[in-house]
Amino acid sequence: MAAAAPYQLGNPLSKVHAEAAEGHKTHATWSPYDDNGGTVVAVAGEDYCLVAGSTRMSTGYTIHTRDATMLLQLTDKVVIASAGMQADRKALHKLLQHRNVTYQHNHGRPMSVSATAQLLANTLYYKRFFPFYTFNLVAGLDEEGRGAVYNYDAVGSYERSGYFCQGSGKELIQPVLDNQLKAASPLLLPPRNTITALPLVQALDLVKDAFVSAGERDIYTGDKVEILIITKDGIRRDELQLKLD
Repeated sequence: MAAAAPYQLGNPLSKVHAEAAEGHKTHATWSPYDDNGGTVVAVAGEDYCLVAGSTRMSTGYTIHTRDATMLLQLTDKVVIASAGMQADRKALHKLLQHRNVTYQHNHGRPMSVSATAQLLANTLYYKRFFPFYTFNLVAGLDEEGRGAVYNYDAVGSYERSGYFCQGSGKELIQPVLDNQLKAASPLLLPPRNTITALPLVQALDLVKDAFVSAGERDIYTGDKVEILIITKDGIRRDELQLKLD
């Protein structure tokens, strides 16, 4: 058996050849995806819907910006929240805005929350072979004025629920929501109402407390929380300051 070629100092190819001769595998480590972190939460009530998202955008231990929104207000009653890769979130939100404008021109009315939920599902499924690296929620008021939250997987499967959390802080916040809101399972037959019975003020306090707790333990959730409160009167904005470290 021939001896492995010696490594020649200053020749970058000689090291690759030497490793290949010794049986070491070399492969590319580049990936088209990057998880920029962040957490989004939505809670549906009898006559309201809350959507909240942190504003920190990170890669590893690097904070790129402390003021990156993860929320897209599509209409006066519909908001889309997306955590994950910032570039894919921007591309997805831009596409959905374009589709919403087209819908309004064709139908003469804003897109409903159920129509938006189906549109997002179709969009994600269309990209299933090279998915958007985003973790999405659709929140708003339905035709009856009741809160609605839709959660998704990477390729467009979705369900309506009373609350949900996506992003890097999901493992910390979702158990808190499960414990405090106790919505019925959407799999029960006959179907039961999944909307929380908490009044708006208490639900808002719960979401803020959950983000404060997650900000203490998740380095990708921090700086600030942007909160959109959707009611029949429109959308009101609120903010919560988190730790900056």
